[in-house]
Amino acid sequence: MTDYSLKIKVDQAYKLMDDIQVSNPELTRTTGMTLREMLKYNLLQFTGFLFESDGTDGRAELAFISDHFGTYMTISQFLNFKYGKCMDEGFINTPPRCLLYIVKNDLTAGSVKASNGRPVSKEIVDLFKEVGTAFIALNGESVTEIANLSNYSLMLDDFLKQYGLYFTDMKGGIRNNPKSMDLRGNKNANIKNAMAEAKKKAANNAMSKEGLDVEQPETLEQLMEELNSLIGLKSVKQDLTNLINLVKIRKIREERGMKQPDITLHLVFSGNPGTGKTTVARLLAKIYKVLGVVSQGQLVEVDRSNLVVGYVGQTATQTAEVVQSAIGGVLFIDEAYTLTKAGDDKDFGQEAVDTLLKLMEDNRDDLIVIVAGYTDKMEEFVNSNPGLKSRFNKYIFFNDYTGKELKKIFDSMCKKQEYVTDKEASKYVEEYLTTRAKKHEENFANAREARNYLERCIERQASRIVKFDDLSDDQLRTLTIEDVKE
Repeated sequence: MTDYSLKIKVDQAYKLMDDIQVSNPELTRTTGMTLREMLKYNLLQFTGFLFESDGTDGRAELAFISDHFGTYMTISQFLNFKYGKCMDEGFINTPPRCLLYIVKNDLTAGSVKASNGRPVSKEIVDLFKEVGTAFIALNGESVTEIANLSNYSLMLDDFLKQYGLYFTDMKGGIRNNPKSMDLRGNKNANIKNAMAEAKKKAANNAMSKEGLDVEQPETLEQLMEELNSLIGLKSVKQDLTNLINLVKIRKIREERGMKQPDITLHLVFSGNPGTGKTTVARLLAKIYKVLGVVSQGQLVEVDRSNLVVGYVGQTATQTAEVVQSAIGGVLFIDEAYTLTKAGDDKDFGQEAVDTLLKLMEDNRDDLIVIVAGYTDKMEEFVNSNPGLKSRFNKYIFFNDYTGKELKKIFDSMCKKQEYVTDKEASKYVEEYLTTRAKKHEENFANAREARNYLERCIERQASRIVKFDDLSDDQLRTLTIEDVKE
């Protein structure tokens, strides 16, 4: 019997494949098949891999395939997907070919997303799991089928985690993090780590064969160099360097069987808008991964609107989903003080805070939370709840940028966009930004001030030169006093 809800999900997945193909025709130009065809082929491989006859003749399985995938096969053709040339070597450790291209899509700016806003790769992984669950239930699940489905599902999850695309649904509740369990004394940790490395190697090889290589992880030295190259933020760099050194020493003590100092790595980033808090958080997430503080190193950036829902009970579920997506990395909550509205008993923000605190404790071995916002408001926020105060006792203060620092930021943005200022314009820019920094009006936005100013300059330059014939490269890239003057 056809499971129509599953059939609809398969059709929706096919539609997503078509959308990706249209948005990025270069993606699969050399593969010899469309993404839709690739997905269908990989689903057939998957069902062939799962199939154990157990005395059945396969008719139920063939009916399932025709009903859900729209493919009509004989039993011999189907068995070719289990035993024949259709089955890739190392199948259990290798992501389906279509998923390699879908991950590439998800990692591309402006990529196609699922209707619920999630990465397409997560939707496809969930589809494989649902197809597998329904398929092995046709004639009663065997131990082998259950084991194969479980191992293949874990491989898919690990592949998404490798690229920061793993988000767990709440249907099955919050699960313990595998890494956390290993750290608490699982004797099989070394075996599991070796298996994880094997899966990662197989996945990387598969990506490489398709010409879909992604950037290799940066080293600690590279990340620290990137941190120290940020303009300004002298005290921030020093505070974080001290914290990172502490983590490194704790790791050495751990390796030698010595007791660890009891510290919290959750942080409060306080300061005005545009002072680099999010930029630093992204770097810190990568640094924590390299140091082994977290397993994946993704940064999940949210604010109140991503956590709070206006109905009783739904805020807890929404917050839990967000936290689950950040396990293995860093959860960055901007303007966190908006979660606790003083004197408003009907506000659901407190429900988000309570859920957050519980999940921080449950996942303390593989989750870092950074809360950020205005200095005075963040102090009020942390002091509003004993649970918050005990977990967030390390403050990193982000000073406003000086005029000279804003000029450096402006020049850096110009360089990235292939613009330069001539001598007169450069002098004016520094004077203008210095004046803005000293006045520090209510709407002053630090680095965003420099960015918005540059955008206005580029617009004025375009209006000035658009009437010229035979524009030279210098004319296209140079900002003059006419362009920068406010």
